Amino acid sequence: MTQEEIRLSESGGRRKHWKRWGPYLSERAWGTVREDYSRFGDAWEYLSHDDSRSRAYRWNEDGLAGISDRRQTMCFAVALWNGRDPMLKERLFGLTGHEGNHGEDVKEYYFYLDSTPTHSYMKYLYKYPQAEFPYRRLVEENRRRGKNRPEFELLDTGVFNDDRYFDVFVEYAKADTEDILIRITAANRGTDAAKLHMLPTVWFRNTWSWGRSTRRPELHEARRAPNPVIELNHNHPGNRWLHCDGSPELLFTENETNAKRLFGSENRTPYVKDGINDYIVQRTREAVNPEHTGTKAAAHYEFTVGAGETVAVRLRLADTDFKGENAFADFDKTFALRQREADEFYATVIPQELSADARNVMRQGFAGMLWSKQFYHYVIQDWLQGDPGCAPPPPERRKGRNHEWTHLYNADVISMPDKWEYPWYAAWDLAFHCIPLALVDSDFAKEQLTLMLREWYMHPNGQIPAYEWSFGEVNPPVHAWAAWRVYKMDKKRKGYGDRAFLQRVFHKLMLNFTWWVNRKDADGMNIFQGGFLGLDNIGVFDRSAPLPTGGYIEQSDGTSWMAMYTLNLLAIALELAASEPCYEDVASKFWEHFIYIANAMSHRGDDGMGLWHEEDGFFYDVLKLPDGTHFPMKIRSMVGLIPLFAVETLEAEVLDKLPDFKRRLEWFVDNRPDLTENVASMRSEGAGERRLLAIADPEKLRSILKFMLDEREFLSPYGIRALSQIHRDNPYRLSVQGLEHRVDYEPGESSTGLFGGNSNWRGPIWFPVNYLLVESLQKFHHYLGNDFKVEFRES
Repeated sequence: MTQEEIRLSESGGRRKHWKRWGPYLSERAWGTVREDYSRFGDAWEYLSHDDSRSRAYRWNEDGLAGISDRRQTMCFAVALWNGRDPMLKERLFGLTGHEGNHGEDVKEYYFYLDSTPTHSYMKYLYKYPQAEFPYRRLVEENRRRGKNRPEFELLDTGVFNDDRYFDVFVEYAKADTEDILIRITAANRGTDAAKLHMLPTVWFRNTWSWGRSTRRPELHEARRAPNPVIELNHNHPGNRWLHCDGSPELLFTENETNAKRLFGSENRTPYVKDGINDYIVQRTREAVNPEHTGTKAAAHYEFTVGAGETVAVRLRLADTDFKGENAFADFDKTFALRQREADEFYATVIPQELSADARNVMRQGFAGMLWSKQFYHYVIQDWLQGDPGCAPPPPERRKGRNHEWTHLYNADVISMPDKWEYPWYAAWDLAFHCIPLALVDSDFAKEQLTLMLREWYMHPNGQIPAYEWSFGEVNPPVHAWAAWRVYKMDKKRKGYGDRAFLQRVFHKLMLNFTWWVNRKDADGMNIFQGGFLGLDNIGVFDRSAPLPTGGYIEQSDGTSWMAMYTLNLLAIALELAASEPCYEDVASKFWEHFIYIANAMSHRGDDGMGLWHEEDGFFYDVLKLPDGTHFPMKIRSMVGLIPLFAVETLEAEVLDKLPDFKRRLEWFVDNRPDLTENVASMRSEGAGERRLLAIADPEKLRSILKFMLDEREFLSPYGIRALSQIHRDNPYRLSVQGLEHRVDYEPGESSTGLFGGNSNWRGPIWFPVNYLLVESLQKFHHYLGNDFKVEFRES
């Protein structure tokens, strides 16, 4: 085992808490739902970027290249100032959903360069302009531009001309679980000397201003030689010391709201959250505490960096004060050791036959996943009711966003889609995250999947929370697929399967499956109306809202996801049945569910309409109107490809070991041909005597692939498009009550604000569904073998 694998083992066995500290600080806590206490839920406007430097957050902290403990009691991040900006660079800037001509968008350049899974070594790069940061220009120019024009980016402003910027590298290396070495390096890429202020900052998340706890932690100067030291006193997790190399000026203030700046009212303390900012930028001496105590502090380093030169700062955040010893004696040696151990670990993960560039891409991809962990805190009941130390929230909140999720108690480290643009989890994004995460840290992947099924996350009715803007929204049910994939990956790597994990998630997933069957099958006909299902603006209507036509949509994708769900649960049940025969009964039930769904998709009944369009040879959504009429909405989109995901092969040796399940399967095939005739190849054995369970039989598969592998339709040089390119010249039109609704192919930025201005499924390639398409084709190949061929049509 490599040293990093040993650390993972120690962490998994709770022998040493190597993951107690990590990159759990968000890139953005402002403009989020959980910090929104407005009347009508306008989160973007309630707490803006400009307000964020002055306002204490209620739920989460943010920072630049920051870390925190896993409960985010203590935080560390980097602040910068080039001598020209109107404020310290303490957090990343970007446009809100209302400001951007294509929705919210970060306007910074930063890169996650490296991280091990225990965060024993991490590296981050931020590119900081030497000219004044163009905050106002970015807002005004993007506001002027309409949706048919591209975004105005930071690079377009000219602040990086002639390479007048700093590359600021922030690195962390753990000497032990509570001993973190920090190195901040700034390289002047320009041709002239430039000033740079570095302010490594440490602070406590504000837990004392809301009336639920009056216990207040404290920072103060420790006054020890040979280096300046900031002591952090907290009842839990205890005392820590930030040792600062060199002779920086120590600055102290409070992590308290500057009410005077924001609201024109008196501050309850003379030292507030933006005190250090005012001291540095506005040279207001009285903005910081001369007693060198508070709840937020920074070590101020000031440099003039020559052209092409590099400066560095060293710090050490530890659970020991070193009692006058040199805290930096082994600093460089420990850093080099952790970097070498990181290289050794990734040599066991990344295939060595890849080129050096490809290995670097893969490693930086893992870094992005691991840096995107975030402590996510949002207790719905407290948020709805308000805090005793604050004014009560507006009454509209009690019937507004997330009011039906009062059981939900978020206070965990969770994998985020993006810690700036999407700094909250999304259930189906999280499921996909767990696949690459399992390659480097299968324990964390399993913990993430299990977490969403815990009783303080999963709704009592069985629904899995979606995302903070609307926890009751419906995401595709991919949790079972992810759990099954992670289990198999873990089993292959370790040589044995974590059956306890598989059983734990299986029982909770059955509750979620029941929720789907009871809530999303309006007619009880095994055709599902999931609603949103993550496809944003791919269709004619907002599928989460009441349709302008009345009635509802029978969804090809919603029904296909459910068919896939049944096969995932079937596969898990068969795995568990290998040692516990009682699971054969459950496997039979999911097999039966799949048969009914597959039959309904192709032939809904005498008075119904299936989702398969025989003439076109493609799956479509069906619009069902209040008067009982219905018709397919003939949009060639990912909606018609998702049925391919519902595929599974049954190995002959598995069936032979489960005689009860095999007997029931054979009985169903023999006695219910009316149902099994629309399911692929139930009677015929394929390659390796496998059985195939799929919505698409070989004939349907060939027809769907005719579209998918056509460069004029779905196939692009980079993957499968979400919408067929045919709609560029032939948009889909539907007239309803005198209004035309249409779907056009848009390969770049979206021209519609449906589901957010940056939301676009009308052409671009989305990795997760492309991954599922590849996986599905592999399963078809396992059954059909090399003789099954489809014509490839070049444009």
